[in-house]
Amino acid sequence: MCGMEDQPLGLTLLDRMCRAWELARERLIRATSALERAAVPYAVAGENAVAEWVARGDESAVRGTPHVDLQIRRSDFAAAASILESVGFLQCTALRGAVFTDGPDGSIRSGVYITWAGEYVQPGDPYPAADVTDAEMAKHFRVLRFEALVRMLLTANGRLEGMLARDVIDVGLLDATWLHRLPADLAARLQILLDTPDG
Repeated sequence: MCGMEDQPLGLTLLDRMCRAWELARERLIRATSALERAAVPYAVAGENAVAEWVARGDESAVRGTPHVDLQIRRSDFAAAASILESVGFLQCTALRGAVFTDGPDGSIRSGVYITWAGEYVQPGDPYPAADVTDAEMAKHFRVLRFEALVRMLLTANGRLEGMLARDVIDVGLLDATWLHRLPADLAARLQILLDTPDG
C-alpha cells in the first residue's frame, strides 16, 4: 500500500494516513463492484461523490473520507444488503437508512452508509434525495451527476455540506452561473457560499 510493506504495527503517521485512505478506497470499490455485478441500482453520493468530481477539476484538492455514502432505492435494499454482506460488510442499526461496518470489528466511522434514493433525507428538507437514475458511470463506479450532487449538498445545508460545496467551488466546477439553474431557495444558499469563500 502506497509503496510500503503491509505492516500495521509501527507505522509512521504518514504511513497510517496513507493506509487509511487506501482502505477507504478499497471499501468503496468492493461495495460498488458487488452491487454493479448484481445489477442492483445505486449511486455514490456524499464525500466520495464530491471527491470524484473535484478530482476531475484538480486531483490535489481531493479531500479524503473514511466512509462510503451510497444511495439505494428502498425497494432494492434487501437485495443490496445481501450483496454487501456477501462481500464482508455487516449491517447495524441506524437512525436513517442503514449502516454496514466492514466486518465484525469494523467501525461505524468507516462504514458504508445507505440513504434512500428519491426520499427526503431529513424531515423538513425542501427536496428529496436524487434517484439512482440521476447518476453516471465514472471509471470505477456510478456517481451522482454533478447537478444532482449540488442540489443534495445545498438541500442538506449543513456545515459539512457547505465545506464540500466550497470544494467544488474552489476547483471552478460551481460558480455564479449556476444560480439561474437552481430553485430560488437553493440559489440563495449557493449565493451565501459564493459570498463567504472562507466560511
